Amino acid sequence: MKIGIIGAGQIGGTLTRRLTALGHDVAVANSRGPKSLAGLAAETGAKPVSVEEAAKFGDVVVVTIPQKNISDLPHDLFAETPDGVVIVETGNYYPRQRDGRIDGIEAGVTESRWVAQQLNRPVIKAFNNIYAEHLLKLGQPKGTPGRIALPVAGDDTRAKAIVLGLIDELGFDGVDAGSLDESWRQQPATPVYCKDFDAAGVRRALSEASKQRKPEWRGTERSPGSFEKPA
Repeated sequence: MKIGIIGAGQIGGTLTRRLTALGHDVAVANSRGPKSLAGLAAETGAKPVSVEEAAKFGDVVVVTIPQKNISDLPHDLFAETPDGVVIVETGNYYPRQRDGRIDGIEAGVTESRWVAQQLNRPVIKAFNNIYAEHLLKLGQPKGTPGRIALPVAGDDTRAKAIVLGLIDELGFDGVDAGSLDESWRQQPATPVYCKDFDAAGVRRALSEASKQRKPEWRGTERSPGSFEKPA
């Protein structure tokens, strides 16, 4: 499969490493340009490209950048991307730690619905609740007892099935977490967030989630601070 990855941070770099190792044709981009990705490209065999090239590269495009940078992407980034291409977004909203206040999310729009609105494309929410190191190292063969499971939310059944298939290839069980408007169940501070549950545990955690965002996960007039000192 041809996969474009926009963002080469912890999750983007990990997916580049894992997906190329599985034999997928990967093109990776970041905000600093292809030359800055020479090391990752040499390590993995991925093709370093511009953000615009990554958006048109493959069957799947993964957008994995800080939430605050989503609105900095070109407004027409996916205008020439075929409708059948699956767009995956992995982001989390950290208003007090990194992103500052995003009014749409603070007003109650789910993080991923807000991203879809900025990108002008439907998205699938995945890979946001697992540590990058665990994504890199803890995959297991299908059927392994206790295999870690990852929730996947989205409105397109076909697109969600493709992402669930990739998750299985990566060594994890995928759990259908419902529509994109249900993706709040896997946002930060929910029971499934940063937990290495198996499929039954993920389903239970999703069912126990509360839609009300906790005060410590809402922006303030001083936001953002840092992960060490949230504001």
